[in-house]
Amino acid sequence: MNLLHLFDLSLTRRHDEVALEWGGAEFTFGEIERRSNRVAHALRARGLARGDRLCGYLANRIELIDLYLACVKLGVIYVPVNILYREREMAHIIGDAEPRFVITEAELPELAAEAGRASDERPVEDLDGDSPAAIIYTSGTTGASKGAVLTHNNFAANAANLLMMWQITERDRFLLALPLFHIHALGNGLHCWLASGCRMRLLERFDHRTAIDQFRDFRPTLFFGVPTVYVRLLDTPPEAAREIGGRMRLFVSGSAPLPVQVLERFRDLFNHTILERYGMTETFMTMSNPYAGERRAGTVGFPLPGISVRIDDGELFVRGPNVFAGYWRRPDATAAAFVDGWFRTGDLATRSADGYYTLLGRKSDLIISGGFNIYPREIEELLLEQPGVAEAAVVGIADDVRGEVPVAFIVPLDGFDPDTLERCCREQLASFKVPRRFVPVESIPRTALGKVQKHLLPR
Repeated sequence: MNLLHLFDLSLTRRHDEVALEWGGAEFTFGEIERRSNRVAHALRARGLARGDRLCGYLANRIELIDLYLACVKLGVIYVPVNILYREREMAHIIGDAEPRFVITEAELPELAAEAGRASDERPVEDLDGDSPAAIIYTSGTTGASKGAVLTHNNFAANAANLLMMWQITERDRFLLALPLFHIHALGNGLHCWLASGCRMRLLERFDHRTAIDQFRDFRPTLFFGVPTVYVRLLDTPPEAAREIGGRMRLFVSGSAPLPVQVLERFRDLFNHTILERYGMTETFMTMSNPYAGERRAGTVGFPLPGISVRIDDGELFVRGPNVFAGYWRRPDATAAAFVDGWFRTGDLATRSADGYYTLLGRKSDLIISGGFNIYPREIEELLLEQPGVAEAAVVGIADDVRGEVPVAFIVPLDGFDPDTLERCCREQLASFKVPRRFVPVESIPRTALGKVQKHLLPR
């Protein structure tokens, strides 16, 4: 099987039903099928064939969906590119993936003209589940990004798990505002929409100034977000929050750790407990708090069906149909990423007696001070609970005596006082965990999906 067998549950079976709202217009699943067929024929006429790569440097829009589905139908490997990337970052991806074409917004009119003369019939290509569907480049928080090769089976296994475990059906109304160049929106959002047959409204981006109006107008039951989005939604007036929460079935958070206090404040405001889950580009979704059951703050729940995890020397290892095929043209990096068939995530984790997993941060972020292990997230969670702290990131700074010592970078609010923060840490943490300095900064560097880039903080 390939992804089209999964998508045809909607593209064929729900042919006449409304699939997508975009730009104030509605499109049926049948229209989505025909649009992408025409684009596929246009790409084939340009000489694109199975195994070729095509880069999409596009913001969220219906043409991006057409382009992705066309690639799936042709066996062309889709390479989404972060629209925030500039020339240097683009050059790395293009040089590495060697795409036949790079499609930007400027190229869309010409492609649309070519597609307008093409057939509505689906092109035929013999693909199996091991065929690569996409290469998604890791966020590159350390060094140059690597291309993770994701197969039809990887995407399908992930979608099937999420539909089952999060109870996503054709009755849902799905509001998607995350960028489709990222695994979160592409691998979870787009595929869950097409597999379930629900109605989706696609936004170009999340805009906190219009978010409340979008929620009230579309009346979604399902929403995927990242922690920074949920922080923004905490500004929703209580009456509007109750109205939105009254219609919602599920809020999901991922791509970065969700601070406990954000989950608790959101629950009080919207009367919904956000479901936090864990995944990464190379593994799709690996663990999730339960849909039915306790969504435990600060944890990422349990492994999803068919996925095995283990902790070795504090590091989380993963095995299952969700795990990628390897890094594009990087056999050395691929070999280093696996141990006896288990993928090394680089994330540190613990498991509670009743099976809930808690992430402690990246192994590369671990601070070893005087022989003691310090997990930055523990300190960051405490700091975020204090008045005067909007954001916090803790990193290790070289020290002649202890090897490393923790230093906290703080985005301050009114009331920020380093002495008060130090006293608080000394009262609630072991002495070796207390940051040596509390440095105010204008912002914490993050990726487009809100993941902190600690290597960009001053050392």
